[in-house]
Amino acid sequence: MKKVIVIGSGIGGLSLAIRLQAKGFQVAIFEKNEKVGGHAYPLEESGFHFDMGPSLITAPSIISDLFQTANRNLSDYLNLIPLEPFYRIYFHDGNVMDYSADSEKMKQHIGAFHPPDAERYDDFIRASKKIHDVVIGQKLGSKPFMTAGSMLSFMPKAIALKAVMPAYQYASRFFKDERNRFTFSFHPLFLGGNPFRSPAVYQMIPYLEKTGGVWYTKGGMTTFIKALQQLFKERGGTIRTNAEVEKIIVQDGSVKGVNVNGEKIHSDAVVSNADFIHTFKKLIDPNHRKKWTDRRLEKIDYSMSAFLLYIGVEKKYDQLKHHTLVLSQRYRSLIENIFDDKILPDDFSLYLHTPSRTDDTMAPAGCESIYVLSPVTNLLGNVDWSSMAEIYKNKILAFLENDFGLENFREKIRVCKVFTPEDFKIKNNNTYGSAWGVEPKLTQTAILRPHNKCKDIRGLYLVGASTHPGAGLPGVMMTAETTEQVLMQDYLHGAF
Repeated sequence: MKKVIVIGSGIGGLSLAIRLQAKGFQVAIFEKNEKVGGHAYPLEESGFHFDMGPSLITAPSIISDLFQTANRNLSDYLNLIPLEPFYRIYFHDGNVMDYSADSEKMKQHIGAFHPPDAERYDDFIRASKKIHDVVIGQKLGSKPFMTAGSMLSFMPKAIALKAVMPAYQYASRFFKDERNRFTFSFHPLFLGGNPFRSPAVYQMIPYLEKTGGVWYTKGGMTTFIKALQQLFKERGGTIRTNAEVEKIIVQDGSVKGVNVNGEKIHSDAVVSNADFIHTFKKLIDPNHRKKWTDRRLEKIDYSMSAFLLYIGVEKKYDQLKHHTLVLSQRYRSLIENIFDDKILPDDFSLYLHTPSRTDDTMAPAGCESIYVLSPVTNLLGNVDWSSMAEIYKNKILAFLENDFGLENFREKIRVCKVFTPEDFKIKNNNTYGSAWGVEPKLTQTAILRPHNKCKDIRGLYLVGASTHPGAGLPGVMMTAETTEQVLMQDYLHGAF
């Protein structure tokens, strides 16, 4: 059997490892941390359980397809729970929207802000469906884009669907009220993207959510990771943790294996689920990198980062749903501060994940387990997190108690863990502390994104957020399908 090494055990790496193991390859995963999962790492403290990264499941059909490739049924491994509403959105003016699949409820919310907008909701969903049908239905999201021909075949469809315009501009064609425009353009933020320049191809997500739902797996995302790990091992795969890959060995233009903790391990192919720039700049000698030189790597635009609080409170808060968005008055200018100005502004918008609203195993009785995410600039900004982390934490806690209205919030805190962009860099080797890698903007999409296969080095492949099609749970799982295709083509043609 051909041997394949996968560097990193994020969702993309695990998904590809399962696919390849099911195809008859001998696959080994090497993970630098103590546990698998990449960003989907578990945290437990004093009876409070937290998902440290991804917190929601969409497109369960993509997950089901992965299990079917290994001749298994998803329902035998996971207990998926539908969420309703999907999100609760608190706007700065005190208005609240419960974002759901219910068209009539959505029209009521939308119309309360601007009546004509409600009349355009169905038009927006139909337009979203058309993009979805191309990306998911016709599987262009999991089709390799590595040649000019492949891009030329896609572009006419993308232009006809207006999928190349920015997501916010696309939403503005249907909605006039800024609150409605936010509601139907914020999804790129969940992928590390700027809604004012991420292409409208991501406007398929509202239809994807509406028809496929937003789900939670009992026990949190760690149960999803454990299910993938179990499936991989059942198929005969091996995983080594506390095993950081130090170098990808290249000889005569071909991959020969990796160095791990000083040990040379042979393989016929290597797939990196590690950060893109880290992979090329830190793991591959410069003389083997014709395309991805240090100079070219420095021109890649990376996504924003995140400041995270993992909070256990000895109180229930009914104003929180499973997923809650609390918004600043500013939208565009706040995004510009984060992505372009690279500063830490005085105001912020927050995403709160409170799984204890759905699953009482995530916190002790009468308590809440809350993950708070504030989008912030990556480490290219001049923010000293060693001094700012405590200040920023206290600012967020004060806001949640005094402005948002979580009564006696700080007094009831029993656990409060902080995770900054510096932690992303140290724990996960994320360049610039970016949680999502290469920014999903038009000039870094499809063929313009790092390819799933390295053309300079035979037997080297990429999987995960920074390659095609991109970030997000469905996205990284589709990168696994795409990378499987190019790897299998090479294998069948004797390229490794």
